Amino acid sequence: MIPDGVTKPEKETTSQRTSSSLLAHLKEEKHSRRKGGIYQKLQIEMTFNSNHMEGSQLTHEQTRYIYETNTISLENTILQVDDIVETVNHFRCIDLMIDRATFTLSEAFIKQLHATLKTGTSDSRKDWIGIGAYKKLPNEVGGLETVPPEQVAEQMQALLASYHSIEEKTLEDILDFHVHFELIHPFQDGNGRVGRLIMFKECLRSNITPFIIPDDMKLYYYRGLSEWKREKGFLSDICLAAQDTFKHYLEYFRIPYDTKS
Repeated sequence: MIPDGVTKPEKETTSQRTSSSLLAHLKEEKHSRRKGGIYQKLQIEMTFNSNHMEGSQLTHEQTRYIYETNTISLENTILQVDDIVETVNHFRCIDLMIDRATFTLSEAFIKQLHATLKTGTSDSRKDWIGIGAYKKLPNEVGGLETVPPEQVAEQMQALLASYHSIEEKTLEDILDFHVHFELIHPFQDGNGRVGRLIMFKECLRSNITPFIIPDDMKLYYYRGLSEWKREKGFLSDICLAAQDTFKHYLEYFRIPYDTKS
C-alpha cells in the first residue's frame, strides 16, 4: 500500500545497473588498490593508448611496469622524463575521473584534469603554457585552426551550457561534445588526453558502456574528428568498435553491462 502524495521511486533500468556495477567495481578496486582487476586494466590500457597517441615513447610493458611497481627499468633505453611524469599523472587523472564520475561536468573539473596531467612536466616551467588554465597563444589541431585564446572561456561556457541542456545524453551527444571540445582546443597542450578522459567519465555518468580509443586506430580517430560535421559515421564506428573491446573486458571480469548501450 502506497500512501497518497508519496513520490514513487525511480525505476532502475538495466543500463543504470550496468553503470553502477562498473563504477562500483572501479571505486572498490581503486580504494583497495586491488591488482589484476578492471581498475588496473583501465589504468594501464587507457594511459598507454592515450599517451602514445600524443607521442609518448613508453611501451605498453613499460607503462604496466610503472603502474605495478612505481619504478622504471631503462635497459639501455633513453626515455623522455615527461613521458614518465605524464604516465604517472595520467594514472592520477583516471582516479580523479572515477571519483567525480557522477558529478556534473564543469570548467573547474576540466581544468583540474589538465593541471593534474601536466603538473611536474617541462611544460609546467614554461611561462607561455598555463597549467590548469586556458591557452595563451593560438594553436592548431591536425592543421585546422582552433578558437583564439581570447574566445576560449566564452566558447567553453557555451559548449557546456548546450551539452547540459540535453537531459538524457546519448553516445552521439558525448561524441559531439568531444569534437567541439577538440576544435576549441582550450589548452596549449594535453587537449586530446583531457578530452578522452571526459568522454569516459560522461559515458559512466550517462549509463553508457565506456571505451578506450586504441593507439593503432588513431589515424581513423583523427579522421573521425575532422569529418564529424560532414559524416558522423567515421568517429562513431571507431568508438563503437572500442566499446566492443571494453565490453570484452567486462565479460572477462564478470561485470554485467547493457548489450544495447
